Amino acid sequence: MYPGTADRTRGLAARDQGRGSSRARGRVVVLDAPSNLGLRPPVDGTVPGCYKLPWALRDHGLLPRLGASDAGAVLPPRYDRTGWRPGEGVFNAAGIAEFSRRLADRLDRYVSAREFVLLLGGDCSVLLGSALGLRRRGRYGLAFADGHADFRHPGNAPQVGAAAGENLALVTGRGQPDLVNLDGLAPYIRDEDVVLLGVRDEDQYTTELTEHGMLTLPASRIHAVGPAAAAAAALARLGCTVLNGFWVHLDVDVLDPSILPAVDSPVPGGLSVTELRALLADLVASPACVGLTVTVFDPDLDMDGRQAALLTDLLVGALLG
Repeated sequence: MYPGTADRTRGLAARDQGRGSSRARGRVVVLDAPSNLGLRPPVDGTVPGCYKLPWALRDHGLLPRLGASDAGAVLPPRYDRTGWRPGEGVFNAAGIAEFSRRLADRLDRYVSAREFVLLLGGDCSVLLGSALGLRRRGRYGLAFADGHADFRHPGNAPQVGAAAGENLALVTGRGQPDLVNLDGLAPYIRDEDVVLLGVRDEDQYTTELTEHGMLTLPASRIHAVGPAAAAAAALARLGCTVLNGFWVHLDVDVLDPSILPAVDSPVPGGLSVTELRALLADLVASPACVGLTVTVFDPDLDMDGRQAALLTDLLVGALLG
């Protein structure tokens, strides 16, 4: 535990529990999905540190501050790119597929019980498990809050490799069959049921996303209209009666890197803490929202724990309203 964290956690938990929760449909359950299988190594001979994300947020009192139930963890297979070469498809694909099925199995018990799932990744490839689990139950939407579109696929790129940079493409059915068609359920999320929030204007895939019918609200738009209006536009799409509900996927690089630089691919022009907290609060307050994933924060890049504390505060503020 970081120095001073225990005292700070006790004080914040007491304060946050006094605020209560606006969620009427059931308790928050926290499930760890500490997979780093979808990211490239930051340095040769190392592995991505985002698998430590759950522990960093737990260390800052996330569960007691939310009054949340602990659902444990779904452990990923070993990170091993031995023998993989560029052009051979997604690395760690077999491990990602196996992990996604187990994660989908675990999620089902909580969604079935109408408990709100706070899923702590991991890299963005954990979205496959969430999307697969929801697809088994019916038709669900996706609020995709990310600084990048993560839409690289064989139809628009000479080669693929890192599932974390391809996760939106994969869950909408674009990519190799051993990832996009698990249980014969491709696509896990339909194009028209996707809303992107916070992607940067310069992202190379935004035109393609619009052509496919995905609603894209870039960071510049959220700056201009405000998070309340952006959330309302998202909910108009995600709250429709044809959907059984929707999931929120949060890659924390949607925040500006001047605020939270401990990510693998920071890009300027992101949201402020105030904008993201308000946006998330409106999304998760919807009765149709069944869960939220948090991904890509890397504690190895946060040596004093301040960014973990900031992220924990943000999540608590958004979930408790």
